[in-house]
Amino acid sequence: MGTIVLRIDPEKPENSILTIASSMLKFGEVIVFPTDTVYGLGANPFNEMSVLKVYEIKGREFNKPLPILVSDINTALKLGVFDERALKLARKFWPGSLTIVVRRKMGIASLALGGQDKIALRMPNHNVALKLAESLGGAIVGTSANISGFKAAKTAGEAKKMLESKVGLILDAGLSPKKIPSTIVDVTVKPFKIIRLGPVSIEEIEEVIGE
Repeated sequence: MGTIVLRIDPEKPENSILTIASSMLKFGEVIVFPTDTVYGLGANPFNEMSVLKVYEIKGREFNKPLPILVSDINTALKLGVFDERALKLARKFWPGSLTIVVRRKMGIASLALGGQDKIALRMPNHNVALKLAESLGGAIVGTSANISGFKAAKTAGEAKKMLESKVGLILDAGLSPKKIPSTIVDVTVKPFKIIRLGPVSIEEIEEVIGE
C-alpha cells in the first residue's frame, strides 16, 4: 500500500482529515504532519511500537531521544519538571519555535525518551500539530520528517521523496512557515545549554532567563 497524501488547511484544518490522521495515530501508525518549523514524523509517544517505527523510519539511534509536541502548557507540566527558568521560557516562546529540555516527571516512561531522565517538549504554533497532539491526550512525537543525516523536510513533497512507503499518510499544508527546525535549549544545567540553534536566538533566551 502506497503513501496517501492529503491536503489540509493549516489555519482551519478540516475535521474529516484530522479524524483520519488521528485514527491512524491511535492505531499505532506513523504519519507526516506539518508544524510551524518543519514537517514532523508523528506517533503516539506512549505506544512503544509506534515509537520504535519512528526510530526505524529515521534510522535514528535508540539512545537519542525524540522531541514531544504538546497541545498546551498543562500537558507539558504533567510530563516534565518546570523550574522558574523553564516556565519563563515557555510563557515567552510558546506556542512557538523553542524546544525546552527539562527533567521528566517520575513515572513518565517512553522509548521516545531514549532511556534518559530528560524530556524535550515544545508547544508548536500550528493548528494541525496542536489538534493532532490534543487528539492523543495532549502529546505527539514531533521529530523532523527526514532520514537521520538528511535535511528536514520543509514541504510535503520533500517528505514524500524521503519517506514514501515508510509512512501511511502525509498531511500537506504547504511550505513550512519557519523552514528550519526549532531551537533546543537544555535548562537542566546552569548556565543553559543550546543543543540546536534555530529560529529563537541565544540572546533572546538570555534576555528571558538572565543567564
